[in-house]
Amino acid sequence: MHGDALRVRLAAPPVEGAANDALRRFVADQLGIPISDVVVVSGATGRRKRLSVSGMDHVSAMSRLLPETDA
Repeated sequence: MHGDALRVRLAAPPVEGAANDALRRFVADQLGIPISDVVVVSGATGRRKRLSVSGMDHVSAMSRLLPETDA
């Protein structure tokens, strides 16, 4: 986590949507959902992006994306 955002480092270059596709693929893989269920709704050309994930609730999605902590 980075403040109120999830920080993800990608190796894909920000050319012709390659980084956006890599981010969508990463999130879909982590959540176990099709890539078509992950959409960049804002920030497609910037560093900060907002995604929409279909087919699961917010709490379930965030718990799958965040690393487990020893508490």
